[in-house]
Amino acid sequence: MAAPSLWLTTLGCAKNQVDSEKVTAMLSEAGYVWADSPETADVVMTNTCAFIEEARAESVETILDLEDRKRDGAHSIVIGCMAQRFGTEVSDALPEVDAVLGLDRYGDLVSTLDNLTRWHPVEMKRRPAMDILHATGRPATGLPYGYLKVAEGCNKPCTFCAIPLIRGKQRSRRPTEIREEARSMVDAGVGEVVLVAQDLAAYGRDIDAPGGLPDLLTFLDDVEELARLRLLYLHPREINDRLLETMVSSKLVADYFDLSLQHASQPLLRAMKRPGDGVRHLALVDKIRDLSPDAALRSSFIVGFPGETDSQVDELADFLEQARLDWAGFFPYSAEPGTPAAEMDGQVPREEVMTRLRHLSAVQEEITMEKNAGLIGASDTVLIDQVEDGTPVGRSHRQAPEIDGVVRIDAGSPGDWVAVQYTGAYGLDMEAVRA
Repeated sequence: MAAPSLWLTTLGCAKNQVDSEKVTAMLSEAGYVWADSPETADVVMTNTCAFIEEARAESVETILDLEDRKRDGAHSIVIGCMAQRFGTEVSDALPEVDAVLGLDRYGDLVSTLDNLTRWHPVEMKRRPAMDILHATGRPATGLPYGYLKVAEGCNKPCTFCAIPLIRGKQRSRRPTEIREEARSMVDAGVGEVVLVAQDLAAYGRDIDAPGGLPDLLTFLDDVEELARLRLLYLHPREINDRLLETMVSSKLVADYFDLSLQHASQPLLRAMKRPGDGVRHLALVDKIRDLSPDAALRSSFIVGFPGETDSQVDELADFLEQARLDWAGFFPYSAEPGTPAAEMDGQVPREEVMTRLRHLSAVQEEITMEKNAGLIGASDTVLIDQVEDGTPVGRSHRQAPEIDGVVRIDAGSPGDWVAVQYTGAYGLDMEAVRA
């Protein structure tokens, strides 16, 4: 009997993408093969997201779409965050799904597939789920960038966030394990490694690594042929002078600061159990720009948190005008079951939340476009990620994969590092020619 073929669709954040790559490597090692489409697969799998209501809705929609597309006799498995948080509910609501396995049951994936397909794969010793998710083996994606997860879970008490309920407490990986994976990624053709975690800047607190993230960055600084490190998600409580100075002085770390600020109103931030306010946020932004004038700054903000007023929305808009961040993402507040914020008074009507979100997004979009226009004529270095309709598309230090704008270049191939001069700015994207 030929090995059954699998199809895996991944939803959610970069951390979920890393999990899918680890699962893919494990199942390939067990002898399974990968289909060219869900229509031809023996088993379709969905790695789900459960961060907010919209993510859960997208997960359910994707599961049902794959059910419609799969061929007769094929099976379906749901994994990931929604399976972890709402496993029983998913099984009850979607009886057509053959198996629902949360993060802590990834060690059962091979046996589950074996039972569904009646095929006996390569004999493998059962491994704990965290061993699978922390393994250094992963398939080559063909992209010149890749995500490297350095820790799992989060210890922060943010009142709006269900991540600790889904992923548990923080569990950092050992520096040598991370360096080994970075080395393997470079060997597979990755030029830019993007470090991710639920609370990246708190890395190492749980494993007696007092040097934390700064020491890890220094440890990775001489990985041969690694061209760029990028950090995503820095909680402001964890950002100190040593981290900033290490990032700025590193020969590899991109001058890109992804600050998780969430709002500018002090009362709202305290209700979220978050630090800072607009004044302190601006002080942090100014400090970073003093250390690195060419740095790109991004942040994310929650709109419509319980009790948010029109004046607090105006306060956030004023902060955006003063901070002039390069990029910002805005997320509608979602009352997540089990979180303290879901029980708070002052829940903002959904229609009003979306009106506020559109307003704030428009404020930031104008700022981003003005900053992009100011770059015309400047020189930079761009990593080409792919070719779209015959045009090479890449990113400078200012742009993280998949969440920021891109640079369209006149010539080059994926994986090339190209010196360019910017010639135009169109919306959130830039155009450039080889310098």
